[in-house]
Amino acid sequence: MILAAGLGTRLRPLTDNRPKALVELSGRTLLEITLARLRTFGITEVIVNVHHFADMVVDYLKSNKDFGMHIEISREEGLLDTGGGLKKAAWFFLEDSVSLNEPFLLHNVDVISNIDLRAMLQFHNEHHALATLAVQSRETSRSLLFDDHHQLRGRRTGLDGKPELVRGISPTSSSLVIPNEVRDLHLPQEGTASAVSKRVDNSGASAPEAALQSLAFSGIHIISPHLLPMLTEEGVFSIIPSYLRLSARGEKILAFRADEYYWRDLGRPADLAQASLDLQQEPSGRT
Repeated sequence: MILAAGLGTRLRPLTDNRPKALVELSGRTLLEITLARLRTFGITEVIVNVHHFADMVVDYLKSNKDFGMHIEISREEGLLDTGGGLKKAAWFFLEDSVSLNEPFLLHNVDVISNIDLRAMLQFHNEHHALATLAVQSRETSRSLLFDDHHQLRGRRTGLDGKPELVRGISPTSSSLVIPNEVRDLHLPQEGTASAVSKRVDNSGASAPEAALQSLAFSGIHIISPHLLPMLTEEGVFSIIPSYLRLSARGEKILAFRADEYYWRDLGRPADLAQASLDLQQEPSGRT
């Protein structure tokens, strides 16, 4: 699934008269670049969510004969964010019972990378993950926190923001195991994420925040279809809180370290200009 429904406000004025998916980088649209990447890894069936100038995306794909792929459209009358958008398009991944055990890729249209998606899929399968997130060690205002087993344990908003850490729940237990140092904190309902000063892992042992790695998310996920019925949130919602909730339940939401690969967000005109320079310097290795 390609996430392409956003308004692209950071790309204005380029998105004043077109969707961000049709903004061009070195003569190719961001949508074409993303689809070409997916084809390189053998992906031939894609669903694209649309909202802003939705008909332009539909007409563009039709005029290019869907770039030789099977492409479905998920129209959002109102923006649903990443989680809501995925939930609306869930039918695409659940209609064939044969594919229920086959992971799928969720990819932002406004990022470019040469991340090895085969290696990422192999990592996902070997670790029996529910979801695998491509992450890097770089500065970001919205970092995710992972433990030394690559498990998602929280997030931090703002470079100096207070971390929100999940309390772990044993998969075989219906209650939280709370150590003395956090016993007096307000307890959330089972499976919810909350901000606490310590994390509690699935064995009930506490560990300091310093033991967690702060990593930047790339906007590229590999997800098991088994996650889709677990998205109990409704309407407009980001998928990150859902990941935190599921991690607190003991589900495997894992980090795939992509530090060795090129990656760039294309959310601003300056980012497009830099990416264009990058492509000129190494045209064969970027996309």
